[in-house]
Amino acid sequence: MLPYIDAFVPCFGMLALGAVLKRRLLRDDAIWAGIEKLIFWVLLPSLLVAAIGSVRLGEVPILGMLVAIWIALGIGTVLSLLISRHHRQGHASMTSVVMGGIRFNNLIGFAVAGAMFGLPGIALGAVSSGLIVPFVQFVSNAAFASEKGFRPWPILRQILRNPLMLACVAGFLVAWLGGLPPGLKPLMESLGRASVALGLLAVGAALSVEALADRIPLQLATAFLKLLIVPAVTLAACLWLDLPPLATTIAVLFMALPTAATSYVMARAMGGDAPLMAAITSSEHFLSVLTLPLWMLAVKAITGLG
Repeated sequence: MLPYIDAFVPCFGMLALGAVLKRRLLRDDAIWAGIEKLIFWVLLPSLLVAAIGSVRLGEVPILGMLVAIWIALGIGTVLSLLISRHHRQGHASMTSVVMGGIRFNNLIGFAVAGAMFGLPGIALGAVSSGLIVPFVQFVSNAAFASEKGFRPWPILRQILRNPLMLACVAGFLVAWLGGLPPGLKPLMESLGRASVALGLLAVGAALSVEALADRIPLQLATAFLKLLIVPAVTLAACLWLDLPPLATTIAVLFMALPTAATSYVMARAMGGDAPLMAAITSSEHFLSVLTLPLWMLAVKAITGLG
């Protein structure tokens, strides 16, 4: 039980600290906006490049992880649309439900994977992120664009300009070439480590207890999908494909994460239902305090991972 305490208490403690800092010490929204921009454009891409670039591609079941993750994301997308239709939501609210159903907060994933499994966990977490990001970016942008008609090229251009997408591509290229050169590797790793702590603080600052009162049944349905159904499908697919225990565990971990805090920013910028997105983001993060440790215990018991 001690490894779980060491993994999850610091992670969720940082979220709580971020919430306290936002309300007591660093109340200026511009401060947190600057931190979020630094994480999105510099620190998190550095983590992805350094972690993916350290992977020996021939030793990682990338194709199996891709199949398992994309099956779960595809089912999650369809169920998100059905949930939105069942609750009679308009287009703007639909986009928030879709993002709540498939997007993920990989900063929590990296914090837990690193604490529980060290560098191998972080490396596989980066691979998982590299497989998840293209799918969720395409679906999220397509959901927003669907109201005016689906046009693939503008969506693809927007995806290819995303720094996380570019970092994933660069990371796989670096891994194929044999890794980062001396000097640059420790620099990127140092920047990457900074992304986790600052990112968790920024996520905590963005959470809102007040938002939880908005459309509670819809929030709970979306959270049930994201935190329980999607990781369950991922686990079933990993077992069906006979993936190694650590790859299975990391894939389930990253698919069991609450939606990204940047989903609110995206909803606000692209005409989505920002209040609903804030509610879904907050409720999923609060509920994940219970669901994430339970998933790790369940996967350990099923796979026999030490």
